[in-house]
Amino acid sequence: MSGCGLKHCAGRTYYCSVELTIQLIGGKWKPIILYHLGTRGTHRFGELRRTIPNITQKMLTQQLRELEKDGIIERKVYPEVPPKVEYSLSTTGHSLMPILKQLCQWGKDYEKHFGADSPAAEQNGSSSAA
Repeated sequence: MSGCGLKHCAGRTYYCSVELTIQLIGGKWKPIILYHLGTRGTHRFGELRRTIPNITQKMLTQQLRELEKDGIIERKVYPEVPPKVEYSLSTTGHSLMPILKQLCQWGKDYEKHFGADSPAAEQNGSSSAA
């Protein structure tokens, strides 16, 4: 990548800002978690789990911890018994919402163009483009 040298930020090493962004919010679950928190507001762990039924408890816990560590979400613990914990977007997390909404719209447009019954969808059915 021309013009990009090795950089360091928040304990991460990268060559390009896109690489840093993907390290922070990439993967199968983080964008989905962020989108739900951004469009539906604060959630408790169980609510997120029900909203994203295919994610395991272990993976949701891991992803939430990483997003909190990176300052993208906030975790609020209430001093109750049993403990009540809520997750919400931080200011940094809110700044991602226009991008996530654009990704959502892109997916809707793609779905319209390459619907489930289209030959392109059948050809690409085994790919990981989704």
